[in-house]
Amino acid sequence: MRELPHVEEFKLATVLLPVMNETDSLRETIDIVEREAGVDVGEYLILVSPRTTTASRAMIASLQGVYGERIRVHEQSLPFLGGALREGFALAEGSHVVMMASDLETDPHDVAVMIERAKRLPAAIITASRWIRGGSFSGYSPVKLALNKVFQSSFALLYQSPLSDMTYGYRLFPTAVVQAIEWEEVRHPFLLETIVKPLRLGVAVYEIPSRWQARTEGESSNSFFRNFVYFRIGVRTRLRPRASLFAASN
Repeated sequence: MRELPHVEEFKLATVLLPVMNETDSLRETIDIVEREAGVDVGEYLILVSPRTTTASRAMIASLQGVYGERIRVHEQSLPFLGGALREGFALAEGSHVVMMASDLETDPHDVAVMIERAKRLPAAIITASRWIRGGSFSGYSPVKLALNKVFQSSFALLYQSPLSDMTYGYRLFPTAVVQAIEWEEVRHPFLLETIVKPLRLGVAVYEIPSRWQARTEGESSNSFFRNFVYFRIGVRTRLRPRASLFAASN
């Protein structure tokens, strides 16, 4: 069977930041990552679409004035969040790529922790968990929290995995690994796809605790009940032959 590339060293990270209506939260995210891990970040790849607001584009221009060419902007062609991130994976130039949000729902302080772990485990995926000790949710309703737990338990059982948070889209990957996999989803279920396909292909995954905070700027583009679609990609990936998960060009 075909094998994924083996990554032996962390060099620099590409940080993916999809932007639709974020301004101050985008600036704070980049400023924190830069202060704490800037020496290990080669580029911030900002993913924009026709729906990205004028205010957000103005903030991006301002950040380019501060950080220069390290702020790279890509106008996505594929639709929705998953489409943007898929294109970001393909364009990433760092040895590793960080998938996170630009609205502070993903704690930017964790990027430095992920990178330090990746330096020790360069072939692995480092993923954030809100459920392990040290992680938390803030601003989640009790119903959503209970349903999230059901999702996590279901996917962990399906994949016989000890992972506690398989739907959280906050991860660091070896770039060569994500560029070797065939991706399908374009909406938010892509976040689950990014963990179940590597798991099926035998990639080691390590969790770090992370604190999730509901966004205070702009509006989410994801309906919570759309999350039930996650089961489709989760079950389908579990049943597919491993060889079919590789990108055709690799």
